[in-house]
Amino acid sequence: MTTLLQIVVHASLAAWLALPVALLVLAGWCIRLAAPERQQRCWRIGQILMAGSFLASTLIGGLLVADAAGVATGLPEAAAPLGLYPDGLAVWMALLISFLGGVLLRFADGYLQGDAGRARFLPWCLVVLASVMLLVFTHHLLVMLVAWVGVSLALHHLLTLYPERIEAQRAAWQKFAVSRLGDLALLAAVLLIYRHYGSFELPVLLAAAEASTGEGWALPAASVALALAALCKCAQLPLHGWLMKVMEAPTPVSALLHAGVINLGGFIWLRLYPLFDGLTPGHLLLIAIGGTTAIVAVLTMLTQASVKHALAWSTCAQMGFMLFEIGLGAYTLALVHLLAHSLYKAHSFLASGRTVHAARCSRLTPAPSRERLLMAGLAGGMAGGVLLAWPGLVSHNPVLGALLALAVGGALLGMPAGLGLRQRLTLAAMALALVPLYALLHALISPALPLAAEPLSLASALLGAAVLVALVGLALAVTLRPHHPAVARWRIHFRQGLYAHLPLERGIDQLMRLRLPATRRVDTITVRGEWS
Repeated sequence: MTTLLQIVVHASLAAWLALPVALLVLAGWCIRLAAPERQQRCWRIGQILMAGSFLASTLIGGLLVADAAGVATGLPEAAAPLGLYPDGLAVWMALLISFLGGVLLRFADGYLQGDAGRARFLPWCLVVLASVMLLVFTHHLLVMLVAWVGVSLALHHLLTLYPERIEAQRAAWQKFAVSRLGDLALLAAVLLIYRHYGSFELPVLLAAAEASTGEGWALPAASVALALAALCKCAQLPLHGWLMKVMEAPTPVSALLHAGVINLGGFIWLRLYPLFDGLTPGHLLLIAIGGTTAIVAVLTMLTQASVKHALAWSTCAQMGFMLFEIGLGAYTLALVHLLAHSLYKAHSFLASGRTVHAARCSRLTPAPSRERLLMAGLAGGMAGGVLLAWPGLVSHNPVLGALLALAVGGALLGMPAGLGLRQRLTLAAMALALVPLYALLHALISPALPLAAEPLSLASALLGAAVLVALVGLALAVTLRPHHPAVARWRIHFRQGLYAHLPLERGIDQLMRLRLPATRRVDTITVRGEWS
């Protein structure tokens, strides 16, 4: 039995170690192949590697569960010499990457048939997947930094898949510049962490963090640098403009970006937050900018007529919420958010054609505002009562509890008119089901993350509460009074994201000498938005 367990441990770790290398070798091989049938073989091999990665990650997850149950698997001891860090976070991320990578490769295989960029797509997509896996698997901060940069450089080649599309090239170079800012910020964070702890290896750092008091200036400065790196990667205000302009890339590229790569800013924080002593200046920066981005992006999303642009603003908003949650110390919620958003956004982009068809269907007439507010208030109050009785469901975090209660109430603000009492109660029960559903997900995923040193501070609570109040006030105004003159006056400004992207965009254009001729403006408002 022991021998069999050792075989499973070493085979699973060997698969984790070999997969990024195999993907890189496959990428180099398919570049050299000109025959279509040989290229098609590369597509099949790539899908097989993704399936193998999912299997190996499942085995490692099972070994971690066995370790927690008291079975001595020897997994950490076997992983350390290989430079791997197989903890719960790495397993959840590996399962996500393997599943999405397999789905994307299968979808792109058919979607890009006959496309001129098909031969260039596969190798760079494989490099992106290999770099993300390396970022997730490694226990060394310098390797993590190299993988972080590799993801960005490989994605740049996918975003510039069509050289003849000038606006796509312009947007890709804007992202390239923002990504380099993020790279420098992450490099600074890594060096500051090394200055404080004297090591680049994650197990050593975590052990030192448990024994350290966190005194000195290096860790607070590292938290700010890490926050800047996450804000760049997650396309937060005012560094978000490129995200709305890379829609000319193929749909599989959009899905890879929005469902995978853009989440890495959140992952890097979930990986490194145990190194900091409670909440830091970096956390406050994430609350302020992530919360502001979420507010602006949500309201901007409601004004978009293009499905892909609405999805892009949705991604910007969701990343803002995820970083907002990390800033509050709600790390388990942030990981749930990351996993759920990745799956949801991949499906949204890959099924965007059906989304267009659904958007053309007639909308249901909403119920009177008084009825909707009454139902939302009752459901939100009940959810708040449950969370007050069991505060452990939200890690004793009142701001997180308020956020969950608002989510329950907000689910009923779209209640249509003409429903009977039984149907209204059914909708209310479905909204309230968010609380036990989150409790279940929290219980399932929270063991993957270390306990936070300090769940909430006064500054973060006040800042988080201000963001929630602003979000609720503006959302209620837009939802309940869409035709009010003040709301209508601001609608055109929110359609352009309050022009927050323009200063950085113009600066990057001047820096990179991208003085491209202005394209003719085309009014794409063909479908009525939420505010119309």
